[in-house]
Amino acid sequence: MNGMSSHNPEISSARLYHEGTKHSPASVRAGGHRLNWKLEPLPFKIYPDLPTIPLPRDFPAAATDTLAALSGAPGASSPLDLERLAALLFFSAGVTRTLSYPGGGERHVRAAASTGALYQTEVYVVAGTVTDLAPGVYHFCPGDFMLRQLRDGDFRGAVALAAADEAMALVPAIVVISAIYWRNTWKYEARAYRHLFWDSGTLLANLLVTATALDLDARVVTGFVDDEANALLGLDPGKEGALELVPLGGQGRPAPPPPVISPLSAAVVPLSSAEVDYPLLIEAYADSRLEREAEVLDWRGRMTPPPALPLASRHLLALAPPRMSAGRGLGETIQQRGSTREFSGEAIGADLLSTALFHATRGIAADVPSGLVDLYLTVLAVDGMASGAYVYHPGPHALEALRLGDFRRDSAFLCLEQPLGGTSAVTVFFLADLDRVLAGLGNRGYRAANLEAGILGGRLYLSAYALGFGATGLTFYDDAVVEFFSPHAGGKDAIFVTALGRSVTRTPRTRVRMGRA
Repeated sequence: MNGMSSHNPEISSARLYHEGTKHSPASVRAGGHRLNWKLEPLPFKIYPDLPTIPLPRDFPAAATDTLAALSGAPGASSPLDLERLAALLFFSAGVTRTLSYPGGGERHVRAAASTGALYQTEVYVVAGTVTDLAPGVYHFCPGDFMLRQLRDGDFRGAVALAAADEAMALVPAIVVISAIYWRNTWKYEARAYRHLFWDSGTLLANLLVTATALDLDARVVTGFVDDEANALLGLDPGKEGALELVPLGGQGRPAPPPPVISPLSAAVVPLSSAEVDYPLLIEAYADSRLEREAEVLDWRGRMTPPPALPLASRHLLALAPPRMSAGRGLGETIQQRGSTREFSGEAIGADLLSTALFHATRGIAADVPSGLVDLYLTVLAVDGMASGAYVYHPGPHALEALRLGDFRRDSAFLCLEQPLGGTSAVTVFFLADLDRVLAGLGNRGYRAANLEAGILGGRLYLSAYALGFGATGLTFYDDAVVEFFSPHAGGKDAIFVTALGRSVTRTPRTRVRMGRA
């Protein structure tokens, strides 16, 4: 499609998608979607005819303190070998435990959170100079913890060309993150396009912190020629699309000229007997493509750091100094993680909130500047802090009170009337000035804003579980969230929600009667 004009600058597409997938009390009650359990997608992508490469299970990053890894930076870059690659794959996308149910049902819990536990995110590896792994393009299957080779040869140069980034041809390997739409649209319909980036974001939060623990350089690349990346992986972008690239390791031996990218014919087990397409999602992905290397360079050249969040008042509540150590290793934190199903309503310490916010927002190594989303909070039960609605300022690491009061019922209402939003200790609402983001980055800016929210939400998860409390991601009534935090949030759009608090172990102490206060 290199001869076509780009659709990315035509930002009416992203606006059309966003407006068309907003939740409101009326839209949720009018929706008639019901889960067709006969079409429930398989949880894993399976290439039945490709030979398998078992991955080692001795993970060198497991003992590293979680908060130290979140706040640190890689040291001298370590060589990338199969053992370190296995650790990255396990702690970002691996199956951490399997739950069995009466009647033979099973649920696989993964390292990173996913909307509805549907895990539509897929991981591929373009390997060049990974010790103990032949150059090639591989698919990672969490189900059996193995790699399967899709292509033989060193294709790092092909990815570097697609990303218009010569440095990517020098790193040992590149991870490519994609998403299979049907695995999420089966439940969430067209709104799943947002989920692709929330969920790849939580996975990338894990991958980046694991890379730091392993002393491996890693950064997120969101600008690339989509059609070239999809062709390399053999993906049909109407069904599964590449989302992000992650070059791994320090610079070393450059890649040779890439082999010819011929069509792939590897068989894939169907996810279900039939699938339903959602054109709004497919069009949103297609209209945010970058179609030529020159367009990638132009898009990247228009990056400017977002302006600082303005102060509505001069009264900031300075947060306690954040903890830099949790006393819990990264491996233990990730393997204990699981989205909280019920909060107790009990308070958390102000230092714990301070620590979680600090470690979530210290910047992301990426080709897009951080700061596309702002954090608004309903503080519901934090020791020594007045309950109310706040906005967080990362620079001074402080909260600004918008108004005080008990907003448990409001917070639950905003979260699609789910009690979790009101029985938490704190519920964090990610909002973005989408008009500004889209004006600068085009339709692809919609991807970037949702991705940043997903990464920050993933870092909140890691901080919470490292510190001994729980977290969960929630959906929301879009316009009601903006209205609740206005006038400060006026003109912004709701992007994502993460609730933090004490997980219930017995009968919950706090109940929220549904309905807005």
